[in-house]
Amino acid sequence: ELGKPHAMASGEQANYCRLEAHLRRYTARNTFDFFIHKDLGNFLRRELDFYIKNEVMHLDDVENESILRVERYLSKIKVIRIIAGKIIDFLVQIEEFQKKLWLKKKFVIETHYCIAVGCIPEEFYPEIVANEAQRDEWVTLYSVDQINGDLVTPGYSSELSPEFLDAYPTLVVDTRYFDDDFTDRILESIGSMDEQVDGVLFHGDNFQSLMVMQNRYRSHIDCVYIDPPYNTGDSEIVYKNSYLRSSWLTLIASRLALLPELFTSDPVLFIAIDDFEMVNLAMLIDSEYPSLRREMIIINHHPQGGKAKTLAHTHEYMLVCVPRSSDRTFVGRISKKGIERRPFKRSGTAESNFRYGRPNSFFAVLIDPVSQKVVKIEPPPPKDSTYPTGSTPEGLIRVYPIGSNGSERVWRRAYESCLELVAKERLICTKNRTIYQLIEAGERKAALFSNWVDSRYNAGTFGANLLQKIIGEQNPFNYPKSVHTVEDAIFAAGLDDHATILDYFAGSGTTGHAVINLNREDGRRRKFILVEMGDYFDTVLLPRLKKVTFTPEWKNGKPLRHAKPEEAARSPRIVKVLRLESFEDVLNNLEIHVSKTQQTFLDSPEAQSTNGFREQYILRYMLDVETRGSQSLLNTQAFVDPTAYKLKVKRPGSDESREVNVDLIETFNWLIGLNIGRISAPQSFVASFKRDEEKRLCLEGRLKQETSGTYWFRTVLGTMPDGRRAIVIWRKLTGDPEKDNLVLDEWFTMCHLENGSQFDVVWVNGGNNLENLKRPGDLWRVRLIDEDFHRLMFDTGRQ
Repeated sequence: ELGKPHAMASGEQANYCRLEAHLRRYTARNTFDFFIHKDLGNFLRRELDFYIKNEVMHLDDVENESILRVERYLSKIKVIRIIAGKIIDFLVQIEEFQKKLWLKKKFVIETHYCIAVGCIPEEFYPEIVANEAQRDEWVTLYSVDQINGDLVTPGYSSELSPEFLDAYPTLVVDTRYFDDDFTDRILESIGSMDEQVDGVLFHGDNFQSLMVMQNRYRSHIDCVYIDPPYNTGDSEIVYKNSYLRSSWLTLIASRLALLPELFTSDPVLFIAIDDFEMVNLAMLIDSEYPSLRREMIIINHHPQGGKAKTLAHTHEYMLVCVPRSSDRTFVGRISKKGIERRPFKRSGTAESNFRYGRPNSFFAVLIDPVSQKVVKIEPPPPKDSTYPTGSTPEGLIRVYPIGSNGSERVWRRAYESCLELVAKERLICTKNRTIYQLIEAGERKAALFSNWVDSRYNAGTFGANLLQKIIGEQNPFNYPKSVHTVEDAIFAAGLDDHATILDYFAGSGTTGHAVINLNREDGRRRKFILVEMGDYFDTVLLPRLKKVTFTPEWKNGKPLRHAKPEEAARSPRIVKVLRLESFEDVLNNLEIHVSKTQQTFLDSPEAQSTNGFREQYILRYMLDVETRGSQSLLNTQAFVDPTAYKLKVKRPGSDESREVNVDLIETFNWLIGLNIGRISAPQSFVASFKRDEEKRLCLEGRLKQETSGTYWFRTVLGTMPDGRRAIVIWRKLTGDPEKDNLVLDEWFTMCHLENGSQFDVVWVNGGNNLENLKRPGDLWRVRLIDEDFHRLMFDTGRQ
């Protein structure tokens, strides 16, 4: 029956069969609806059993039927199960293939950096001021063409000068306006890359982004603040089914499930929500994450009242979740009179209160034995190492944060921020060697209340209106949060000086703006990670962060003033911007390929029988086999030139696709979780060869570095999540393995072999002989990029 021609609604026969018609209908209904069943096979088989028992077999009638009728029942059931089993196998193949594509970690298709001018070596200034595209953006974003100079500060001119850059260190240089050579050189000059990256922006689906960051940020996220769609009115998500609430919960739950691996031992989770989904969200948190303690804050975010049939709502909620084992106390901004003496040694049982959890907050405070004054502090000893406990050569007494039971605890501040406390004489010592921090009236905090009614939380004034002042357009983004709501949430958590805050429903970038404001307020170095997939990433979020980096105060899209020196010093140094391959891009880059050998075997008579090889192949294996080698499924053969791996990518906001070069180097850094120390600029070499008397290939002379040389290398140095030191070596392969590996050996010997003791693992693309270069005592191991790239991209460990 299913093989017969399909009859269309008009009565005409289609040029395809009924089975294909059903598949077309299924495909059209489910196109780009990414709720993929986790275990479709078992689900459909259970449904089949239920259908047979209730619709076919009629168990109540069997005992009254003749043996012949029962045999007919059984024959009918057998036929149904055989046919249904094959349909299920085929549907399972499709669903499992989709799940594989969905869970695959996505390529980074573009990377660029927004770098404050003050962090860039002056040798690059002439190239920067000569770049017209960059100057045009500064005119558009910062109105630099309206800056008038004076006797001290240079003003704007059509030909900018290096002195102009010196005068405005918070101007943001975006490397996407420069060629690759400039970007490569500037990244190499910066060094300590990830240490100076204060913000990371992902333009892509938040599930895919969270998957990509799993290895790099495992156990690194201190705080998550999200403001997901409320599933009502303008924020209702359009689904291709009628299960509005369960689909919304699936969206939220699937992202929350990726957070535990990212969290530190004592994290904070904030979720903004309103009445419509608040109960469902609270039930989700309570049922799926019983280890979290949930609190609720009510925020008067819309005091003028919103539209409603019965009540004009003025409030929304913020769920606050911390581990049940946490002793974290949230604090408000209300200060009291007088000076408080607060114990400087942290108490509590959470990991963050001990040396192994916060090694940078374990150090010696040095006390003058005569005056009992705190004189200075010593840098933290290396983690897990011993440390001096006696007096210093100058006679100063060392005081460590040691608990009454001898446990190695920590001070309330990290070493860097404690230096400021010592300089301002904010630490005192008693005769029994107890250290206290002096907290003045304006610095003291009060208990955090569960209802926030201050006008600073008005989303109209400090959300929409503030955004209009910055961007210069009316309503560039619907319903932005008050920046003070996010500021006060992060502030209340009392996070460490270098805490990392994640927002994977970033919207207009309010969380990034809040972190920048807080850092300018107290001089700490919190970092932010924002994820957004909307087109307004480029029109609102990124421009907003560039603008507030330049200066904090705006009106009608123009700066009211320039950043003060202290504000400039506390502004973001580098913000990394990443664009990810989308699920649609994965689908659009699939290529079906059947070799002649495969087709010959499929067409052979022995493959044609019922349940034969051809049938089993089509029902179970066809998609995996015939798409193998597609660019979106990782074609490692294309690794011969790591700068030329291409994908067709859909342009944001349109159905038009363009071919782009994938950033393989950056993608691999994320896959292995590399904390980047230094990215070198590419080096190219030429080489001459000869054969020795035993016909072995040798270099004739030394490698010569030339810009257009045949042999190209680029390295990334960094630290793995487990602490191993790594060097990743990318090279362009010529197709002659003998020459390629001889040049690699010579280059590695010349550039890195002497420093072999400084790394534990070496990654290289393409087969090689580097292991043969190891000297006695060298412990580093060589791994193939090609193999680990594939393993890490597809072995997600998720069902």
